[in-house]
Amino acid sequence: MKALLIDNSKEKPEMIPGEVPTPEPGEYELLVKIEATALNRADLLQKSGNYPPPEGASTILGLEMAGVVEETGPEVTRYDKGDEVFGLLPGGGYAEYCVIHEKMAMHIPENLSFEEAAAIPEVFLTAFQALKMLGNIKKNETVLIHAGASGVGTAAIQLANKVFNCRVITTAGRDEKLETCLKLGAELAINYKKQDFSKVIEKEAGPKSVDLIIDFVGAPYWENNIAILTMDGRLIYLSMLGGTGVENMNLLPILRKRLTIKGSTLRNRPAEYKMNLTSDFHSYAMDHIEEGIIRPVIHQVFDWHDVEQAHQMIKNNENTGKIILTGM
Repeated sequence: MKALLIDNSKEKPEMIPGEVPTPEPGEYELLVKIEATALNRADLLQKSGNYPPPEGASTILGLEMAGVVEETGPEVTRYDKGDEVFGLLPGGGYAEYCVIHEKMAMHIPENLSFEEAAAIPEVFLTAFQALKMLGNIKKNETVLIHAGASGVGTAAIQLANKVFNCRVITTAGRDEKLETCLKLGAELAINYKKQDFSKVIEKEAGPKSVDLIIDFVGAPYWENNIAILTMDGRLIYLSMLGGTGVENMNLLPILRKRLTIKGSTLRNRPAEYKMNLTSDFHSYAMDHIEEGIIRPVIHQVFDWHDVEQAHQMIKNNENTGKIILTGM
């Protein structure tokens, strides 16, 4: 089958088209002809050699896909050949075919294209995990979502506001990204390059008013995050793009406000965990997707031969929402 492979023969790794064996579905797996896949920052890390795939996973990039079932394993009961499905992958999305456990796959709603369906799994499951499973989100809470115009950010805003009925505050670095966040359901969107987000939140919502924070930035936001969290507040780290080291850290507020601080990745979680996460997400959010209440945000669709251009767009932080590859 066709696939995009990492070429390390040059000064910088590049993606090139190549041929690899077509995977064979196991007992409970589907062989899917991929129609669209979506890009994630993790792809760039793996491409540079800094994010190896989990043991036993495909070494091909790509953490999500949408396509058509080509073949089913002998014990599969949920899907038939010809069904249109989408789902989260541990790897293998940058290819013509992939295999996925039937409990990791979801039927594509009639109102979504392949491109739209491919934009959902990684970011919406990551956001759902952070909000519900790690953040213990509750109705009417105030949630701060940093990097609100990112793929996970756009998903988290919609889930927090439209599924869990919470007040959403977000940050982003460009005016057009702030506008997107507001349209998705954020009540307050703050340009972190122009304003101190903690001071704006204190003025608009009150001091120590945030119940839950989803953060991708890390060290630069530590003090302001801790300052605006309320009693029993929760801080969830999904990435630390701004750095990991905090100097002169004061731990006392963690005790005084009974704070919970967690960090998580998704790719290296056990398969059973991901199956349960997929099931929970489907139960909570699929009706909203089918009704068009929440939708993936797509920045641009590229032909898979233009993957290097697409990767550069992510590296430059130019995208609002997801970047999609098609034509595999």
